[in-house]
Parts: sequence; structure tokens; C-alpha cells
Amino acid sequence: MTRRAVLLVGAALLGLHFLLAAFSQSPYTPMKLRYYDKVSGYLDPYFAQNWMLFAPDPLADDRGILARAKCADGRVTEYYDVTSPYIHAAQGSRFFPSRMSRLVGSSLQSLYNSDPLLDRLRKSEKEKKKPVLPLMPYEKSSREDAVRFLSRYSMTQMPQACGGDPRSIQIRMYVRELPPWSRRDDPSAKDRISVQDYGWQKAGDLR
Repeated sequence: MTRRAVLLVGAALLGLHFLLAAFSQSPYTPMKLRYYDKVSGYLDPYFAQNWMLFAPDPLADDRGILARAKCADGRVTEYYDVTSPYIHAAQGSRFFPSRMSRLVGSSLQSLYNSDPLLDRLRKSEKEKKKPVLPLMPYEKSSREDAVRFLSRYSMTQMPQACGGDPRSIQIRMYVRELPPWSRRDDPSAKDRISVQDYGWQKAGDLR
């Protein structure tokens, strides 16, 4: 293959990559709903697009993951904090943070984030006491992938659990909502913490 042919093939592949990335961020259409899972399978996790830096509603909470393990004898361990270590590691290396911090953060977002348009639609339906639109197939698969990734990551962060041989892993996501900035001087303003548990994942499927 000549050098020119190599350049043409490279340019075509690069163009296809940017086309798929743009498609993943385009408005929802029947075509996007049909092909989103395949496009997402190519982009995730290394090329996933995340525009939260430019979001009009910046994060105003503290969120993370706790995990516990089930042993061969049926014993269930206490919850381990598997979020704080990677946050401290990222903060300790400002110029060259680990790629893992982005992967964990993106997976946390994938657990409950959805398209703003669908969020508004579901909120409107809930306020009108109408049947709420169920999760789209791509939303379900995205959340299932996030649970599997976070379960696998959690298992690596607690090697001492069950003597190093856990049979199942369960993760719990916590969200600590901080008081709004407008109430920063109000001593009665309190944090609000909510948790959500996810199903047990077999350790053998995570290795």
C-alpha cells in the first residue's frame, strides 16, 4: 500500500471517529435510538463525550461508591469506601492524574444521568401524575455497564475482603446534596444524603 493510500485510509478512519462522536451528542431521533448502543459500544469508555464542564447546572453534591463482598461461607463484609482513594490519588497528581479517575467519574455519572430532554419529559409526566416514560434501551445498557465496571473496580480496591476470594460484589452509590450557595451562612441548612444499592455481581464474571 502506498503512502498516499495509507493517508487516505487514516483520514477516512479519523473522519468516521469524529462522525460517530458527533452522532453520540446529536439530538434524539429515531435513528439515534436505533444505533446509539452500537455507537456507544465503540466510544465507551475511552472516547466517551462528556460536556459537564460547560453544563449550565454544575454539580452541587458529593457522590461516591461504597462496596461490600459476599464470601464463600455466606458472610457479608462491611462496606468499603472505594471512592476516596482514587480521589486522593488524583488530587495528589494534578499534572498527571490517573486515567482511572475519569473512568470512575464517568461511570458514576452514567448510573443515573440521562438526556436532559428525557429528564424534563419524565419530570413533567410525574408532576401531572401520568405514567413515567421508562428507561430507553441505551439508558439501561449504559447503567448496567456502569454497575459492572464499578463492581470490578471495587473488587480491585478491597483485595483483603473474604481473604482475597470474594464470591460476589455489591456496590452502593451515595449522593450528599450540599446546601445551596444562597444558604451558605444559614446554620440551619443541612446536607441531605441519599443512597441506592445495586444488585450483587458475581466475582467470577468481573475478573
